[in-house]
Amino acid sequence: MLVWSESITAGGAVPESNAFGTHDPETHVALCANRSPHIAWSEVPAAAKSLALVMHDPDVPSAGDDVNQEGKTVPADLPRVDFYHWLLTDLAPDASPLAEGEFGDGVTARGKEGPGAPRGARHGVNDYTGWFAGDADMSGSYYGYDGPCPPWNDSIVHHYHFTLYALDVASLELADDAGGAAVLAAMEGHVIDKASFMATYTINPDAVDALA
Repeated sequence: MLVWSESITAGGAVPESNAFGTHDPETHVALCANRSPHIAWSEVPAAAKSLALVMHDPDVPSAGDDVNQEGKTVPADLPRVDFYHWLLTDLAPDASPLAEGEFGDGVTARGKEGPGAPRGARHGVNDYTGWFAGDADMSGSYYGYDGPCPPWNDSIVHHYHFTLYALDVASLELADDAGGAAVLAAMEGHVIDKASFMATYTINPDAVDALA
């Protein structure tokens, strides 16, 4: 199975049009268009009954002590954890490619609606739900696609993995507020095939790619 995007070049940088935030010399961060990228695939196994798409960043700081703090930098050697940006399930295996902006367009304070998604598919909640939990203006359930916005003072470039799964079930048994861990757990034992590509993003002009 193969998966690719006309919006994002594999191994390249995520365009600002597909990001949640970008560098601003005055305020550190400015919001972006936050459009879900075009996603296409081929060679789906004949036995597949549904597709699931997961986008995650494994480079998120495990501790927030230095995150987005003036005069500080998030150290490169800090342990990192996963952050899920997009959880799309129950997509028909014969579906046409996902158009740019079809599954998310713009930053929505308090999060986009869900779990229902276009084409009868289903969205999980992404990890901006937890990130904004203590923010009076932004807290809410963030369904669907929300793009990259790594800490503006992180010393490393972040890597974003888009993985498409072919499953042997037409629908996953998920709670309405299912997040990344729940979606991956529900797919266990049902994955027939998968394919992925990776792209990078940073807000810090001085960040370095630790994997380069």
